[in-house]
Amino acid sequence: MTATRPDHQTVHRAIALASRAPSVHNTQPWRWLLGNHTLHLMADRTRHLPATDPDGRDLLISCGAMLHHLCVALAALGWGSKVHHIPNGGDPAHLAAVEPHLRPPAEQDIALAAAIPRRRTDRRRFSSWPVPPGHLELMAQRARQAGALLVPVTTDLRCQLTDAIAEATTRQESSPEYSSELALWSGRGSLAADGVLAGSTPGRSSIHGDTRMRTFPGGILAEPPGEDQEDDAGELLVLATRTDDPKSRLRAGEAASAVLLTATDLMLATCPLSQALEVADTRAKIQEHVLGGAAVPQLILRVGWAPVAAEPLPRTPRRPMEEITGLLPGTGSQHLGN
Repeated sequence: MTATRPDHQTVHRAIALASRAPSVHNTQPWRWLLGNHTLHLMADRTRHLPATDPDGRDLLISCGAMLHHLCVALAALGWGSKVHHIPNGGDPAHLAAVEPHLRPPAEQDIALAAAIPRRRTDRRRFSSWPVPPGHLELMAQRARQAGALLVPVTTDLRCQLTDAIAEATTRQESSPEYSSELALWSGRGSLAADGVLAGSTPGRSSIHGDTRMRTFPGGILAEPPGEDQEDDAGELLVLATRTDDPKSRLRAGEAASAVLLTATDLMLATCPLSQALEVADTRAKIQEHVLGGAAVPQLILRVGWAPVAAEPLPRTPRRPMEEITGLLPGTGSQHLGN
């Protein structure tokens, strides 16, 4: 590397690690274009899921998670990031420009980067152990730093949230277009480059405690032994923003990444839940009844302790680097990563 920009190995290591970011149905709807001094995050709209995500909100949140993952990866490698959100009003696919600058890594940077390859979406039942309040506060603090609100849903409002999740599930499952789209992206084998692995999803419909889970066709993941003998103490956290423009949705994705990596560093299991927010009516109900109209819900996160007997989840597939990187048009030979 030089004093002004990271070298080829640093850039490619950071992007490769950041590509472990979660995305809706593991579509990985992103691409990085390398400029002379900046990295540019582009939305890959060929990977948009119109039946699941009609307004493209899940796609933007997924890209926001990738953006935060990249900044975490760069920070652990000794590079801070100045992020410009939605830098080109004339190109809605241009989501962010990242300017790296030298900065010694902090302990938190290294811890969050180390959590990236360990994070998994765990759709199984969680244990009966409660999540400590201090853990919830730390996750909320990290969400605020990323530009969003993280709201733990308390007992008196939780039934409103779980009812909305169940209603959205029923509505989506009645749609042939949704069912076809879900089947297309589910039940993948271990050699796939994208989509949801069969080994990462249960083989039957699941309700964990009071929370109905999305059912993926072709799942073969078994619940831990004795999973039905104790209560599920998973917390439901609503990630929200003050407004609902593209920048807010991108920032929600960054906050989701910060929360998920913090939870992983704390040894918690996590599962993003987007179903109730993919249906306009149930999203509106959550905004009104759970958030009191004060903020816009963008994602629900289920967080808890995995049972002691739970087997490790498989590593989910990722697209090759040549598919998710390229050069910014007009960039010369002295571009980042060269």
